[in-house]
Formats: sequence, C-alpha cells, structure tokens
Amino acid sequence: MDLKHKHSVKLNDGHYMPVLGLGTYATADVPKSKAAEATKIAIDVGFRHIDSAYFYQNEKEIGEAIREKIADGTVKREDIFYTTKLWATFLRPELVQPALERSLKKLQLDYVDLFIIHMPFAMKPGEDLIPKDADGKFIFDIVDICDTWDALEKCKDAGLTKSIGVSNFNHKQLEMILNKPGLKYKPVCNQVECHPYLNQSKLLEFCKSKDIVLVAYSALATHKDPNWVDKDIPALLEEPILNTIAKKHNRTPGQVALRYHLQRGVVVLAKSFNEKRIKENFEVFDFQLTPEDMKAIDGLNRNFRYAKLKMAIEHPYYPFSEEY
Repeated sequence: MDLKHKHSVKLNDGHYMPVLGLGTYATADVPKSKAAEATKIAIDVGFRHIDSAYFYQNEKEIGEAIREKIADGTVKREDIFYTTKLWATFLRPELVQPALERSLKKLQLDYVDLFIIHMPFAMKPGEDLIPKDADGKFIFDIVDICDTWDALEKCKDAGLTKSIGVSNFNHKQLEMILNKPGLKYKPVCNQVECHPYLNQSKLLEFCKSKDIVLVAYSALATHKDPNWVDKDIPALLEEPILNTIAKKHNRTPGQVALRYHLQRGVVVLAKSFNEKRIKENFEVFDFQLTPEDMKAIDGLNRNFRYAKLKMAIEHPYYPFSEEY
C-alpha cells in the first residue's frame, strides 16, 4: 500500500498526503515516551500521517517508533508521511538545512515527507528554543521569509524532504512567497489552527484558489498549554450542537469535529496519546455529515483563536493582525 490510497490528497508538487494525521505536540511535563507509544498505536490503527516538529523535542522517540513499525513489517517507509517543522530560531537561510539535518539525525531517517516553516516570525538564533532577555521578554530576529523559503527549496532539491510548506501564515504572507521572483516551488500546505470555533473559511478559500492544502491543528481544540493558550477558553467538545449531531450519528463530538474538516477539504491532525481516543479518531471515514449538519457546525464559527502567539504581536511578521 502506498500513500495514493483513497484517504489521501494530491499536493501541488505531485506527492500525496493522507488527509488524517496524528498530532504529537505535548506540554513539557508529558514524558517523551508517550509520543512514541502514541505513534506506534496510531500506525497499528491505520494512521499513516505523523506530524511533529523540532520544537516538540520528541523526534528521537517518534523516529524510534516509526522504525520499529517498519522493522516489524507493519509498514514500509514509503507508507508513512512524516512532517517536521523549521523552528523560529532557524529562519536565517544558512541555518535551514542544518536544522533539517538535525531533525533527520534525531529521527534516524534519510528524508522527511514534509518540511514546513513553523511560524513566519523569527526568534534570535541559538540553542535556546525560546530566547528571552533578562526581563523574560522574547528576543526576536528579522528574517525575510522569502529568503527562508529559498533555503527550503534547496532542501527539497537535495532530497532531504519530498515537499515543503508553511504554518501559521496569513494570506498576505502566502502571497509574498507565491509572488517571489524566481519561485521554484509553491508551498504545498499552510498548517493553521482550525476548528468549528475558528473555521478559517476565508483562508481555506484562498488556499484552495492557489492549490495549497489547508492542514488543521488544534482541530479538537483540546490544547491547554498555558504558554500558548489563554486559560479562560470555551471547551469545544462540550458544545451542545456538536453533541446533538454526534448523538444523531452515534458518534463522539470529536469524530464529528474531525469529519467536518474532512468534508470541507481540510487535512486534519488529531492529537491524542490515549489509545481509545486514537482509535476513535481514526473512525471517521465510515459516516457522512448531512448538509444541514455542516451548516449547523459552520454556524459555530466565532473566529476564536486558542493559540494567539501574543508574545510576537509587535513583530512585523506577526500573522494574526490580518483578518485571514
């Protein structure tokens, strides 16, 4: 079985991406071994798309899990679609390929399937993941995202990644890359926060018009890391409308939220380290939401962003000042 199976989308560079992926981000207090266990369970259940990042600091463990599943014959390397991300401290062009090589070394893989710019704004280069000054303020850097993009194109040409894309970009930042003189490859995707409270309909429409796939993170809006997320937040999975629709289909609210994205043409990441929920999250291909269901869920949109990245609000490349 290769990635061209029925649950995949063809990217603008000809490669295929499974439409449902496992998200692996967890707060620092969660042991990294949990990401490895979740990856193995997910592959056994049927997940073929695994999403991680240098910033998550779990690539060694995830690489071991993937290689274990290859060794035991469950999958071949080409069956797995693995995404890593270029962290904000490595946006200077000369740091891009070494950053990817660092991830590959941790993973013990020869290539990744997708390498994306994690955020459009740069932070001070160096070994600190979150560089801060004496007052605890983030230290930023100014790097032209078009220069960073050039370096990603070179990584693709070098065979270190099959595809390249971006994350947390607004439509104007996507246009900066699309209109770049000498552009060799378009971004295949833009990975952004997306769920029924922030359904990204305008950004989705824009991305579709440019043949860029929108990938949804925080699709279940269960992300509660106090570093990135406000404390007083509504719980999406307790939303009455989602629960009513879920009961009607004999499904969970989480399955309905994931199915909603799939029917809109969004690739969706489902993050869970719980075996029962990982299995549930994969059971979204055997039911269909009605047009009425879709309309009701559309009606939940309130442009509510959990991860506002407020620490970068003064940065010229802060992405969320734009409407979309």
